[in-house]
Amino acid sequence: MTAKLTREAMRAARALLGMTMQELAPKLGVSPTTLNGIELGKPVRASTEARIVEGLSRLGVEILNGDGTGARLRKP
Repeated sequence: MTAKLTREAMRAARALLGMTMQELAPKLGVSPTTLNGIELGKPVRASTEARIVEGLSRLGVEILNGDGTGARLRKP
């Protein structure tokens, strides 16, 4: 099951990576406008969400869905 990418999780993931939207977007295969929309809470297509979550995973960030929402760096 793919984790739900919330606005909070997207912000946390980007902060963990220390990247701007402009730096991160091409690494995820989306536009900075798409990332901005997610961080503003706008809806995103399921295929786009999956691409972003998979891209973040490749960069070492895991999206979490537990009692809250967020992201963490995976242990090497």
